[in-house]
Amino acid sequence: MKIIDITHTLSNETPVYPGDYDTSITKRKSLETDGFNSYLLQSCLHTGTHIDMPMHFTNDYRFASDFPAGTFIGSGLLIDARGEKKIGMKPGYESMVKTDDIVIIYTGFCERYREREYFTGYPAVTDELRDFFISKKIKILGTDTPSPDYFPFETHKELLGNGIFILENLANLAELSEYKDFEVIALPLKIAAEGSFVRAVCKII
Repeated sequence: MKIIDITHTLSNETPVYPGDYDTSITKRKSLETDGFNSYLLQSCLHTGTHIDMPMHFTNDYRFASDFPAGTFIGSGLLIDARGEKKIGMKPGYESMVKTDDIVIIYTGFCERYREREYFTGYPAVTDELRDFFISKKIKILGTDTPSPDYFPFETHKELLGNGIFILENLANLAELSEYKDFEVIALPLKIAAEGSFVRAVCKII
């Protein structure tokens, strides 16, 4: 069985969305002086590879912990959108995308993950493609960018309002692009919050 990790490492160097809190991982206890090692994490939950719950932009007040684990596991589909400044609908998507798919958009923009432009110049999903995903009733939309849209985040509102979760800041999609059949596992923490870090992986079928 082959597993492809599509998660960025969370560390003190993890870039954050402009205006969010910096991530801090601090060693508070050490084996030498305290008999054990222990670290304290302080971070916005929408940092690094993470998933947005509907609560993030809608009046659905269910926390991440309220959803069954199976909500975040499903058949994956990779859409290659490299070079597209606006990620739009293509004729082939109608037959490719199925109900309950976890659709991952590969833009290649994750290569700029530590550059300032990563948060200001990423390609966004068009309204037409967003509405298509809603009509297909996909399970999750994932992308290797910090967001599928920009302020005022209408795509966020529409997707989340229709029960479609949003998986952001994915990594290593170049390796995934070699495969057509895979399962996505993107489990959030069982946390009472509107979003969560995830360790997102793809199991090659």
